[in-house]
Amino acid sequence: MSKLTLAKLELANRLVLARVDYNVPLAAGAVSDDTRIAATLSTLRYLLQHEARVVLCAHLGRPKGKPDLRYSLRPVAERLERLLDRNVGFCPETVGPRAAEMAARLETGGVLMVENLRFQPGEEANDPEFARQLAELGEVYVDDAFGAAHRAHASNVGVVRYFPQAAAGLLMQRELEYLGRIRDAHEHPFLVLLGGAKASDKLPLMAHLARRADTLLIGGGMAYTFLQAQGKPVGRSLVQPDLVAAAGQLLAQARPGQILLPEDHVLADGTVVAEIPADGQAMDIGPRTRTKFADAIARARILFWNGPMGVFEQPPLDAGTLAVARAVAACAGTTVAGGGDSIAALRAAGLEDKLSHISTGGGASLEYLAGERLPGVEALSEA
Repeated sequence: MSKLTLAKLELANRLVLARVDYNVPLAAGAVSDDTRIAATLSTLRYLLQHEARVVLCAHLGRPKGKPDLRYSLRPVAERLERLLDRNVGFCPETVGPRAAEMAARLETGGVLMVENLRFQPGEEANDPEFARQLAELGEVYVDDAFGAAHRAHASNVGVVRYFPQAAAGLLMQRELEYLGRIRDAHEHPFLVLLGGAKASDKLPLMAHLARRADTLLIGGGMAYTFLQAQGKPVGRSLVQPDLVAAAGQLLAQARPGQILLPEDHVLADGTVVAEIPADGQAMDIGPRTRTKFADAIARARILFWNGPMGVFEQPPLDAGTLAVARAVAACAGTTVAGGGDSIAALRAAGLEDKLSHISTGGGASLEYLAGERLPGVEALSEA
């Protein structure tokens, strides 16, 4: 870990401005999935145990730089209060005199959440004046929002210049440590398991990891772009025609046996076929492919999984994804998963606590693993 961490900070009675990733789904005015909130609890408890005063800032949705109560963080503050079992104050402003006054009044062990960063146009524009106003809410800066690290915004890049140090929170630290192990991959066999609908989301990642991975398993809708590149019949299955050539090039550059594609398929009507008919649409990997993928997964010493193997939302077309989830959970090596559908599959199977690490990063994790520099990480102080 090359970046400054919480262990190096003086926190007692200090006012800590903590950037967190609370971009969570809401339903009927309440948080419907608190995974990202729960992931920050270790950082918040550490800060409170060390007698800090904590001001939290986060974004939610795409309110386009102006207040929109549909994206208010108030329900998030209420859910955090229950999870943390401690009063969490809420400021209906993001910056300004009222926010500064509420922050200054915090007592040791107090927590305050300010309103959605993206209610302010200066956030996404990385505006220096907005960053300066935000910095007035703290004496110490901590970034625990890995999921926003691929964006150069005021709250994770611009604000840093107004603090002597910028430290990674415990979640940010875990993300960088585990994803760094995947990206640098010095352990073997190293296996990458990718699914999801679109190859366009994963091609840069595949090209980067293929240099180190022993095996790449490809399922989901994206597999059919690769199968078409091989000249295999794909019927009416999802294909991105403009990426067939790039997929073919990646296959040609791979070592023999390095990339494994589905050998059998479940069609929309539930039929299992080895060859997709002209009028057929593949919706999941078949039983033979599940077994082959599971055998490869069992041998891995380090593994990364992102994306479902089929139309996970429609049972029984979730069978391939659930089979893979069970295989990943049973793997004795270091296992890391990212992506909402992968996490949902693990949760549905009751296996989310069986992996070494589940990334909250989304797009940030894919960019980081593809070898790109993340502005929010680059802005952190060196250890």
